[in-house]
Amino acid sequence: MSEPTEELSQPRVSGSLPVSVSVSVASDGNNGSDTTRNDAAREAERNGASRPAASKTPAGGQTRESTTSDAAAAASPATKLSALKVKMQARLPALEDDADVGAQKEYIVTRDGKADLRFSGVLLASAAPASAPEGHWEEYRIYQTDGGMHVFSKVARTVIEKDEDHHEAEVFDPSPSSMPSQLLRSAREIARARPLTWMDAAAAFFGYNPLAKALYRKLSVRFEEEIR
Repeated sequence: MSEPTEELSQPRVSGSLPVSVSVSVASDGNNGSDTTRNDAAREAERNGASRPAASKTPAGGQTRESTTSDAAAAASPATKLSALKVKMQARLPALEDDADVGAQKEYIVTRDGKADLRFSGVLLASAAPASAPEGHWEEYRIYQTDGGMHVFSKVARTVIEKDEDHHEAEVFDPSPSSMPSQLLRSAREIARARPLTWMDAAAAFFGYNPLAKALYRKLSVRFEEEIR
């Protein structure tokens, strides 16, 4: 009896049969491709939870957050200051023409809505507040012309560049040639039975606020009301 051949112990694979392909199986029963897809989904979920959701971009290419901040900035623009007037504010109560007090020269006094006043004379006194923490202040000045008139000037200043300074001035003529002087003189003479003086006109123009009183104290005349 002959020995079994090698063909009987090891079956020969026929070329006509389909070749089986081994597929790795995960422990949970899913194949490797399913596991890979599940892992990728979980990774994407974790990444999405760690990053904040992007805000929707409206038409125009800006996010809603940037649009809101831009609108807030436009509603409260920064106020631009005048460098020149900031310097003027810093040196208060000193004024740029303090050296002109008592000097005989030609002056030009600005007036809003009226012709400016040009004359030769003397700056008798000027006054300004000690500080201007809110960025605006007033300046008072009294001049005497060579012809014997008095000029009263009031300037309201602000450090904001877009805001204009305001200039007001009046002239007191001791002669009865000007109508305002005649009216003031008549009212004063009726009330006090004495001629109207330039000091009366100054008090009517500046009043008696603290800055006006500081101006009066710099003059060689007394503005206090005397009683007995």
